[in-house]
Amino acid sequence: MKAFQLRDAKMAKDIIASIKALDVKMVVMHVCGTHQDTLVRFGLEEMLADAGISIRQGPGCPVCVTPPVEIEMALCLARKGKTIAVFGDMSRVPSSSGSLHEARAAGADVRIVYGVDDAVKFAKEHPKKQVVFMAIGFETTSPSTASVIASEPPKNMTFLSCHRLVPPALKAIAEMGEVRLDGLIEPGHVSVIIGTKPYEFLSTQYKLPQVVAGFEPLDLLMACYMLAKQKKDGVAKVENEYSRAVNPEGNPAALKLLDDIFTVNDAEWRGFGYIAKSAHGLSRRYAHMDARRVFEDDFAELEGKKFGEPKGCKCAEVLRGLMTPRECPMFGKGCRPDSPVGPCMVSAEGSCNILFRHSK
Repeated sequence: MKAFQLRDAKMAKDIIASIKALDVKMVVMHVCGTHQDTLVRFGLEEMLADAGISIRQGPGCPVCVTPPVEIEMALCLARKGKTIAVFGDMSRVPSSSGSLHEARAAGADVRIVYGVDDAVKFAKEHPKKQVVFMAIGFETTSPSTASVIASEPPKNMTFLSCHRLVPPALKAIAEMGEVRLDGLIEPGHVSVIIGTKPYEFLSTQYKLPQVVAGFEPLDLLMACYMLAKQKKDGVAKVENEYSRAVNPEGNPAALKLLDDIFTVNDAEWRGFGYIAKSAHGLSRRYAHMDARRVFEDDFAELEGKKFGEPKGCKCAEVLRGLMTPRECPMFGKGCRPDSPVGPCMVSAEGSCNILFRHSK
């Protein structure tokens, strides 16, 4: 049990033994890049498989689920002289006409930031530039974007909101029925914001056992035990393993801020197509900061065009839990972190990148 302390290793063995004693076979999906990193880095996937638990990573990487059309929107603005402030991994995701990283090399003003505050600082220091912050992430990061919008950022700054919501994506997975799931491990960071209640419909409507989990190895092992116990008992409910940080109501202040700043829209996800009510867009009150509205004329050239996946890329299938990175014929060969074909190999939260890094 690599990298475990002696005490944790004993507890891990005890949890695995308890799962084996339940004698159940389960296919479980999680939707969190940090969970995937923990599973792979500590060798938990193999331990759980030996106990009858098969783990799949779903759409838990915000960079990965951002569809090509939104990358093309950022590229369109960059090529027309706007300054694009973007996270480093997002800048390297390839699209039909290239990546923001390549656009920067060709002379476009693409600025790598570590957070929205960096973009605000740059906009203040360069008042003559039109700065567009490409805002990505789930409910974990959307409150940061909302907070900046509420605080009246520089007038030369707009936001290309690509924020997504987790529960609607889980509903889409349940309804697609491509993978027969026996349970879900829900993301800790997202759940700190939204709480546990937004997941309850998945248990009542689709009879899926669920556990909100923390990020330590023992958290994930315990979450799997709790799921296995639900299956053994023939129940489906939402349990909270991460009670030290998550409560049923979530963070009321953050949720109110999201309601004040954003509207909930239908949106496209990489690998899924359109998912109803699955994205945060700026409300009409903040239309003057919404890059989609402010630069609507610039985006006219994208209308009617279709932007598919890079040739040979299987990220769409990986994000839906249909295959593992190892099953992709390009993994580690034509697709590596230094020459990625798709976003699952670009992002540190992508399952392909995680597996590649920890396979050495």
